[in-house]
Amino acid sequence: MTGTTGENYNRNYLEYVKSHEPRTKQFKNCAAAFGVGGLICTIGQFLRYMLEFAGLTGDELAGTVSVILIFLGCLLTGLGVYDRIGRYAGAGSIVPITGFANSVASPAIEFKTEGWIYGMAAKMFTVAGAIIVFGVFSGALVGIIYYLI
Repeated sequence: MTGTTGENYNRNYLEYVKSHEPRTKQFKNCAAAFGVGGLICTIGQFLRYMLEFAGLTGDELAGTVSVILIFLGCLLTGLGVYDRIGRYAGAGSIVPITGFANSVASPAIEFKTEGWIYGMAAKMFTVAGAIIVFGVFSGALVGIIYYLI
């Protein structure tokens, strides 16, 4: 296979692969991600309004809403519901704070196969560890820039 024969072979193979691959449903996937992500954010906003009506303000309000959403994300992960939501919504379920809770809770639930230390403690932050590290680093960097300004 040299020269033109090899190029024809590669072109024919790529055409064959393209004809047999499943069609992507990009519009449906984007709509599902937008809808579910928006619904999660709407629930968070509803909680914010209800807690504000109950008398919470400022940092107490923001912290309480975050804790409730993290709790709901962990609870739904434990019940197996969040995985089904994730299969349907894709990135729409990963982006909000509940997705972070899911990424920490999922490995922690499966610790039984490897024990407490190597299972739960080590695997709990496998996915979320990078998010925590870069979140702390970005927060420190923004704080330094804010201090210098």
